[in-house]
Amino acid sequence: MMPSLPELGIYFSLLLFIVGIFGVMFRKNIIFMMLSVEIMLNAANLAFISASTLTNTIDGQVVMFFVMAVAACEAGIGLALIISLYRAKSSIEIDDLRMLRG
Repeated sequence: MMPSLPELGIYFSLLLFIVGIFGVMFRKNIIFMMLSVEIMLNAANLAFISASTLTNTIDGQVVMFFVMAVAACEAGIGLALIISLYRAKSSIEIDDLRMLRG
């Protein structure tokens, strides 16, 4: 028996979340790490929408809008931090930024 479309959405969101985790763990460029976090947030959104479709409720769609708002704030603040760190160290590699520890 073939899974329904919302079930496939949940499986795909799990795959996207795993890709995002590997991106955060194994990439050294902070911009790619931010993109991986955005992929993880979009995977969570897809899971909320798929679960909402499976249960015939609107709750997952409402939560998705809040997650999108948090993702927009995270992207803005993260890019501002990247710009300030680049001005301070002239690099966006994580290994170069570890020197900022106290």
